[in-house]
Amino acid sequence: MPQQPAAPPALDVIHRLVPSPAGRVHLVEQGSGPLVLLVHGFPESWYSWRHQLPVLAAAGYRAVAVDVRGYGRSSRPEGADAYRMRELVEDAAAVVRALGEESAVVVGHDWGSGIAAHSALLRPDVFRAAGLLSVPYAPPGGPRPSDLFAELGGGDAEFYVSYFQEPGRAEAEIEPDVRGWLAGFYAALSADTMPAPDAPDPHFVSRGGTLRDRFPGGRLPGWLGAGDLDVYAGEFERTGMTGALNRYRALDRDWEDLAGHAGAPVRQPSLFIGGALDASTVWMSDAVKAFPDTLPGLVSSHILDGCGHWVQQERPEDVNRLLTEWLAALPAAD
Repeated sequence: MPQQPAAPPALDVIHRLVPSPAGRVHLVEQGSGPLVLLVHGFPESWYSWRHQLPVLAAAGYRAVAVDVRGYGRSSRPEGADAYRMRELVEDAAAVVRALGEESAVVVGHDWGSGIAAHSALLRPDVFRAAGLLSVPYAPPGGPRPSDLFAELGGGDAEFYVSYFQEPGRAEAEIEPDVRGWLAGFYAALSADTMPAPDAPDPHFVSRGGTLRDRFPGGRLPGWLGAGDLDVYAGEFERTGMTGALNRYRALDRDWEDLAGHAGAPVRQPSLFIGGALDASTVWMSDAVKAFPDTLPGLVSSHILDGCGHWVQQERPEDVNRLLTEWLAALPAAD
């Protein structure tokens, strides 16, 4: 069962805007000590780390959760090319510099997991360790992403990543009812509300339909109170969805940009936490099995039974314990 209250917690945090290559990054900070940079995924914000910020601060860390480029109060440049992985890595490095630090541990969930892993890969001078939640590290290389995701569909269905590719298409589904769409999306990937195994898979869109057609109806997941949903919906109602969706639209550019790093491992100390019921973890089980080669510095890997995709929100006590234990075992920052 979810381990958090239904109401948003009261956070004694500092909000900042710091310069980045795109203009600015909005971040939320709590505590002092070694820097731990927290990077969210889709469709979230800094707020997805609300349960980790106070715990990390109490454990003696400077916990900083960002709004990724395209989200919240961070800059939202136009065009999908501005959302390539290299750009997001440089945003992360810019936050470390702007906070007056030389290095950081980076922890990410969902797309943030990819940003964390590639930050460690591309900027080992800045990022001394990487924690990955939900999405395991898979080195650059392999087939062109758009070709791969097109194959995952079929005659009667389209994979959601392919559905997100055409500018304006997903926006037309989501933006007329952001709050309702988010509620359904969060529920579809949560352990206590996801569709039954024999129901249509919510990661696919029926031809001529919408992603929302396959979302479960009814109650919110236990980890998501009405106030939490208001926070998320309020941000996307203000910003629109294009900045968030552009990350998906930059995948082929990443494939080109990172070709020189094909097969490259992340060597820094690392951590993986996934949900046993999370499609991101289950579908990428081969990537988890490859960790001895792809994450040679892996300290520990954990699959949480009965947990869906939103691991740090569905199971905050478990994630907080695993994070703080891992952080405490890392070599001290130089």
